[in-house]
Amino acid sequence: MRASAVALFSVMSFNGCYYDIEEELYPGSSACDTSNVSYSSNVEPIIRRSCYSCHGTGIGLGGITLEGATNLKTYADNGRLMGSIEHRSGYSAMPQSAPKLSDCEIRTIQAWISAGQP
Repeated sequence: MRASAVALFSVMSFNGCYYDIEEELYPGSSACDTSNVSYSSNVEPIIRRSCYSCHGTGIGLGGITLEGATNLKTYADNGRLMGSIEHRSGYSAMPQSAPKLSDCEIRTIQAWISAGQP
């Protein structure tokens, strides 16, 4: 009885906290609307969720603060934002120690930059 309990626990511990990312499983299956992208509605929630823990006001690891549209625009204008989130050669891949942003999140940020950062 004890061996079966250990086996059951082992199976449950390996399968209990697995999360699939729909976009990776089914590329192109979910809509990514990049029309009418704005900082407050679309970009800021992505940056807050993915970047503020290291690059928020008062933290600013590496001397980089991304909190607030003005701060983010600085890195959007100089190309470092897209270079880092797209994991381009020569840039620090961000978010560090976390999965890359989804393709839709990257396209959303790029659309915001291309639209003049509204």
